[in-house]
Amino acid sequence: QVQLVESGGGLVQAGGSLRLSCAASGRTFSNYAMAWFRQAPGREREFVAAIRASDGSEYYADSVKGRFTISRDNAKNTVYLQMNSLKPEDTAIYYCAAGKWATKWGTGYDYWGQGTQVTVSS
Repeated sequence: QVQLVESGGGLVQAGGSLRLSCAASGRTFSNYAMAWFRQAPGREREFVAAIRASDGSEYYADSVKGRFTISRDNAKNTVYLQMNSLKPEDTAIYYCAAGKWATKWGTGYDYWGQGTQVTVSS
């Protein structure tokens, strides 16, 4: 089992920045691909970013490319999502996930956090 706990969400004005953190406990963190997903009210969950376990390769949704950066610190068992140039459409609950492969499909992840709310005001 892997337990994931997100933090760092909040209210920010458009154009601002936030950094989300996801602390993992349980099995060896460095063995897992990690990802961030988000879900806005009335919308389906969508992929945001992922990072591979093996070489740290990063993958992004087109909607966040160039604005968001995913990173991981295996010594701290933590994955981060740096979000810059935030837009009101980024408002959502953000979830981190752990799995064997870095994929954009949520079904590819075995473990999920409880989520953290990000609200971007215009």
